[in-house]
Amino acid sequence: KAHLKVHLRSHTGEKPYECGECQKSFPTSSHLLRHRLVHSEVKPHRCPECGKGFREKANMVAHRRSHSGEKPYACDECGKGFAQSS
Repeated sequence: KAHLKVHLRSHTGEKPYECGECQKSFPTSSHLLRHRLVHSEVKPHRCPECGKGFREKANMVAHRRSHSGEKPYACDECGKGFAQSS
């Protein structure tokens, strides 16, 4: 039942969890907890190559491609490779 309630928020736009720092709202408490890292200097994910810190693991993984040169995303039209999809 709880999963359905959270899912319904995607249709209604309800965001009952508000950040006390910036008043941005979120549909779930877990989204709010992740967002709150923006307001801190906590960067738990470290690049093993250079030591740069990141708040989110996905950003660290994307950064590591700058060291390896990996470009896993290719243009369907010409084949040019990119390190990030967006």
